[in-house]
Amino acid sequence: MTDDPTFRFTPGRVPLLLSIPHLGTEIPPELRAGMADVADLRQDTDWHLDRLYDFAQALGASVIQARVSRYVIDLNRPPDGQSLYPGQTTTTLCPTDTFRGEPLYAPGQTPDTSEQARRLARYWQPYHQQLRAELDRLKAQHGAVLLWDAHSIAGELPRLFDGQLPDLNFGTADGRSCSPAVIGAVLAAAEGTPFSRVVNGRFKGGHITRHYGAPLDGVHAIQLEMSQRLYMQEEAPFAYLPERAGQIQPLLQRMLAAGLRALAT
Repeated sequence: MTDDPTFRFTPGRVPLLLSIPHLGTEIPPELRAGMADVADLRQDTDWHLDRLYDFAQALGASVIQARVSRYVIDLNRPPDGQSLYPGQTTTTLCPTDTFRGEPLYAPGQTPDTSEQARRLARYWQPYHQQLRAELDRLKAQHGAVLLWDAHSIAGELPRLFDGQLPDLNFGTADGRSCSPAVIGAVLAAAEGTPFSRVVNGRFKGGHITRHYGAPLDGVHAIQLEMSQRLYMQEEAPFAYLPERAGQIQPLLQRMLAAGLRALAT
């Protein structure tokens, strides 16, 4: 296992890379000093996804997961800061507010251009260098690879979307990041379950899905944005709920296994 200051990485033996870029909760003290008190909640974290996907290594998957909070820098945003959803409300490369619109910084303390560049070099680039290297290794060894970018979010966030989010929100960049056969196999594994689902709805995949997904080149990328109500409390203290998690976790295993089988054919 690689225990970098910004991420943890464990290499696997099958052509599956699980990325969890919003798991991190660490905020360096020197950065926290300029932030508002709401930052301490870290309420926009993709809580407990390491626990929910703890079966991945048994499947033989490689796993990379962030340690640093998305409030420091968002590892699923492009390095130039361009919006992934033009015209829609979204957070930026170095977020200045929470999903609910609360300011993350004290007045005059938002990161300027030079600070954003420092964070890119210190936190963003190491994660992406490791991700790229592992995709290349797995592709060279197996011929093709499935990149599963795991996310979760509160099911109701009026600032970001209307109403209640479906349980499972798959993103393939409108079909550009993954072959129809692979995403089709994943969706087929969810048939007959009680979980609502949508493909390329409000969430079409972030920078990781869009940038690395290249099915014609053997890299199939899928983002799954899950509603947190499926496995945890959506409000502080954001507790993990084992009984709920136990209902969705077997489906996650089946979907990943189905994606791997489709990749092989």
